[in-house]
Amino acid sequence: MTKIPPLLETRNLTMRFGGVLANDGVNFSLGEMELRCLIGPNGAGKSTFFKMLTGQLTPSEGTIRFRDHPIDGHPSHEIARLGIGIKTQIPNVFNGLSVRENIWLAAQRKTTRNAARQIVDEVLERIMLKDLAGAIVGQLSHGQRQWVEIGTVLAAEPELILLDEPAAGMTDEETERTAEIIHEINKTRALIVVEHDMEFIKMIAKTVTVFHQGRIMLEDNVEAVLADSRVRDVYLGKKVAA
Repeated sequence: MTKIPPLLETRNLTMRFGGVLANDGVNFSLGEMELRCLIGPNGAGKSTFFKMLTGQLTPSEGTIRFRDHPIDGHPSHEIARLGIGIKTQIPNVFNGLSVRENIWLAAQRKTTRNAARQIVDEVLERIMLKDLAGAIVGQLSHGQRQWVEIGTVLAAEPELILLDEPAAGMTDEETERTAEIIHEINKTRALIVVEHDMEFIKMIAKTVTVFHQGRIMLEDNVEAVLADSRVRDVYLGKKVAA
């Protein structure tokens, strides 16, 4: 039986900044349609790992393979074209345009005008903003603006979506709705979510990867990870046994 390769895989992924080792031999694998959460204290190496996946940083050593093709060292626009989309912490949207216009601009970069209109309608449904399609983005709440950016990423039809702290700064109601949106997207797309909010992680996670000092310390289901004493110690700033 032929083994299906992972959607995304890193081997010995390492990033040095002078004498600082930000990522140290990270081996990571994500399957088709998987939803993975990455957690870890500040400085654990999550952001550096994310930036290597998206081409913002070139690894010092190691490889990144997407659909079994090497992408390490490729520029961000090439990686995006191959099917990896990213939403950063700070919304990157056009505040003077409507929700629909923002999503349409993202959709029409890859397809015809007619096809883009259909994609926009589908995306508005999935991010639960159909009733606000004509609203000016700059007048929306923080959470709604975050959803619009998720929509612009989704409109480009990536196979893998990376979300960097998507629930940061949201109200409880917005956080719950964001969890619903992520579950809806995960019906057809793989996702990697970096997050600090443990309550939010409980809402969305199945498998969690814990980063500590540039390495993967633990990878398990969400219940096992949150019950692990080493994880609690890491977040409390205590020393962790190797």
